[in-house]
Amino acid sequence: MSGLRVAIVLATSAGGVGGHVRSVVAGLVERGAHVAVLGPASTDELFGFAAAGARFAPVEIADRPHPVGDAHAIARIRRLTRDADVVHAHGLRAGGLAALALARAVPAPLRTGVPPLVVTLHNAVIAGGMIGAAYATLERVVARGATEVLGVSPDLEERMRSLGAASVGRALVPAPPRRLAENGVARSKLRADLGAVDRPLVVVVARLAEQKGLPLLLDASAGWARRTPPPLVAVAGDGPLEESLRARIESENLPVRLLGRRSDVPELLSAADVAVVSSVWEGQPLIVQEVLRAGRPLVATEVGGIPGMVGEAALLVPSGDAAALEAAVLRVLNEPDLAERLASAAAEQALRLPTEEDAIDQLTSCYARATGTTS
Repeated sequence: MSGLRVAIVLATSAGGVGGHVRSVVAGLVERGAHVAVLGPASTDELFGFAAAGARFAPVEIADRPHPVGDAHAIARIRRLTRDADVVHAHGLRAGGLAALALARAVPAPLRTGVPPLVVTLHNAVIAGGMIGAAYATLERVVARGATEVLGVSPDLEERMRSLGAASVGRALVPAPPRRLAENGVARSKLRADLGAVDRPLVVVVARLAEQKGLPLLLDASAGWARRTPPPLVAVAGDGPLEESLRARIESENLPVRLLGRRSDVPELLSAADVAVVSSVWEGQPLIVQEVLRAGRPLVATEVGGIPGMVGEAALLVPSGDAAALEAAVLRVLNEPDLAERLASAAAEQALRLPTEEDAIDQLTSCYARATGTTS
């Protein structure tokens, strides 16, 4: 690893992917790699890749297809990766454009003078129409062009195998360590500030976007409102659906508060009676890892990589089934023994989660295979 020149490519990110890449950068630099990060300036402003030891070069890669912008990005990636020993792209958009930039969409025997490409896929394609078709094309480009593909969930791995990817494995995306939240007085004060002194507190931490299944959460909350006392559902996060969600909460008088972006997620989880993840799809969501580390009961949709992460430490419900989500949360709130069992199982499952060191170990081996060297 010492002296290895790694070019990391990513698209616009305001959440887990950017945080994971920053963690990877720091770990690779610590082990002696020379790392360059290529991506949007706005993403660098959020995560500060230079502070982690990388050289940053702006390449505007939007989160949606943009023919003219994508052509410019491909040309720039081609120039900036000319001296790299290995290129590692994070996400389908970044992976597809990197493959095209490196001319890695052509059969292996015709490839000369280009570095190997590793692609980590962090999300499933859930869009339809023309955008979905464009993403499907990028999937084929990545499957054909990448030396190795890492998927954050079994379904992504299987998708790449079905498209003929040469080598497919499971990505490790650990949540960065956070401080442990204080209990006792701080917990009581936070519950009081939220208005949950004499009622249960349901905590949701999610970007207010389509993938997170928040309309389903609101459907279920209408049922929770009939409980005595009704729980307070506190949603931490911001995003494009904020206005529509707030309008529905007010018009239907739902027991839900939108808290906006919060810096006290450990405290929120510590104060929760149950945490909920209602997503349409997830890979290895950082918030699930944080709930497990906090030792709190969890109710989540049975999608993507969540079942493999939680084991027996959560109640899982089908995606899109508001009645099942409603019933599962009420079970946790109404059955103290179940809540205690889930909390204990969560703390035990947290000990099995991969660490940041595990993730760097995996990438060290992956890069060694891709470059034909020893790790």
